[in-house]
Amino acid sequence: MNSNEDYGIVKFPLITEKSIRLNERENKIIFIVDKKSNKNDIKNAVERIFNVRVVKINTTILQNGRKKAFVRLANENPARDIITQMGLM
Repeated sequence: MNSNEDYGIVKFPLITEKSIRLNERENKIIFIVDKKSNKNDIKNAVERIFNVRVVKINTTILQNGRKKAFVRLANENPARDIITQMGLM
């Protein structure tokens, strides 16, 4: 896959009070992703876009039809740094 496809999979980060709490406590970032993508697609896209190591991904389908991915990063990659890099904190 190329980076254009990666950005097609990972659409945008979701920033809420809950996501900030997960970011600080569990080293997780929440993204809205393509509904047809699977966990491996999401993991590979996040690793290539942000140059980090992903430990675990949980996904859920929202009532509005969007897919939300909870991405847990390795301890050597603080999620707070990624959020800051995106200009969201």
